[in-house]
Amino acid sequence: MNPDCQKTIPKIINDASVIMFYLDLKGNISMCNKKAEEMLNRSREELSGKNMLDILYPDASALIKLQMFKAVLDDSVTYKRSSIFEGTIRDSAKIEHVISWNITPMLDESSVLEGILLLGNDVTLLKEREASVKKIDDTLRNILSSIKEYALYAANLEGNITYYGMGFESMFGWQKSEIVFKHVGLLHTFDDVTHKLPFILEQVRSLGQYELEIYLVKKNGESFPVKLSVSQFLDADAKPVGYIFIAKDITEEKKLEYQIFQSEKMSAVGKLAAGMAHEINNPLFVISGTLEMLFENKKLGKELRKKLTTIDNQAERIRKLVDRFLAFARKTSPNQENLDINKIIKNVLPLLSYHKMPSHKIRIVKEFAKKLSLVKGDAHQLQEVFINLFINACQAMPEGGKLSIKTSGSSGEFAQINITDTGSGITAENLKNLFLPFFSTKNEGTGLGLSICYNIIKNHHGTIEVESQIGKGTTFIIRIPFIKDTPR
Repeated sequence: MNPDCQKTIPKIINDASVIMFYLDLKGNISMCNKKAEEMLNRSREELSGKNMLDILYPDASALIKLQMFKAVLDDSVTYKRSSIFEGTIRDSAKIEHVISWNITPMLDESSVLEGILLLGNDVTLLKEREASVKKIDDTLRNILSSIKEYALYAANLEGNITYYGMGFESMFGWQKSEIVFKHVGLLHTFDDVTHKLPFILEQVRSLGQYELEIYLVKKNGESFPVKLSVSQFLDADAKPVGYIFIAKDITEEKKLEYQIFQSEKMSAVGKLAAGMAHEINNPLFVISGTLEMLFENKKLGKELRKKLTTIDNQAERIRKLVDRFLAFARKTSPNQENLDINKIIKNVLPLLSYHKMPSHKIRIVKEFAKKLSLVKGDAHQLQEVFINLFINACQAMPEGGKLSIKTSGSSGEFAQINITDTGSGITAENLKNLFLPFFSTKNEGTGLGLSICYNIIKNHHGTIEVESQIGKGTTFIIRIPFIKDTPR
């Protein structure tokens, strides 16, 4: 060997940034470098001849670590093969370090074992960084998973779901084991040809990405509106291998959009109703006055009087209908009283018996929130809303059922009233038109009851919504704001 190399190699070993031990066949330290001295704060003279494992793991508390390291050493010696072991040791200041050990059996020319070379690389900082990155990843994953308005999932080219991520479980209700490898069509409902899954995927293949509003389906069969973005999933060679879906739940946006649309429509129809009522009232006043004069004629025959009475009854019916028109169109502000919603409902319930309801077949379940804050409004108008909704609920259950009335504090800002029946439910088509004036599913209905309810709640700065499932029943949800700074 070159003399210069003979001088250089020991210097390289001594100054290396890795820990180096050379052990004899008994595991005792024959040689070590400066990094080992620094780590253990002992001189080579102190370390020489000592068992390396006893030096690294002197405490009984480290017995398991010692046994694990010894097992790897024994395996390496027995089978004369290199091994890698990662473990922790404490330095002279009792600070724990993560060391990645490379264990190499040293053989002579006849493959006889002469000793064992250990090179240890301190990877403590690297591990800390990995842990930090993992913590960031976990935090980010938790944040994304908590965003319930979005769901991320992927499918292969055959349309089978291969991955689902943030928000999927909370949005759709499927567990991973239930949905992975199932066809993505399981999540889709088709309203028309442009919303069919094959059409969507064809657009993605042509354009690279496609966005649309569509109804998707939860595990329980409930459909809900989403804004769906579908993109191609490309591999490292930019070759399509699947599709990535990002769905945003827009249920609340649709509700708000519908409320605005409904409000504008009601305002326009209200003006029309008021105009119609006044136009009808004028000739009706003439008819009523003429009938009154005719009835005063004592020579009026019995048969003719009977026919005029029929005309008078129908005129009265028109008069009541006009009053309903005016009540619907009237924009008067409600009286401003401090009201207890629970008390108003309790006062309304006994009135059901006056409306020929099948009360003996209907079980009324009441769940009133205790210490509910007060609301400001008109007691008579709110009573009209509740009696109307209670009557509708009972009429939806001609064979009997359960009427549930529940009050609660919604988000600490609103008094929420849920009125639920177990009737036949309302079709999706009728649900869209439910609050429209003159819309009715009853043969003798005027179609103004729910419209008036809608206007009353709106004038109380509240909202009224309806949820229904065919064969299961209907729930009306009313929210009226609490008076600020009132005790509950």
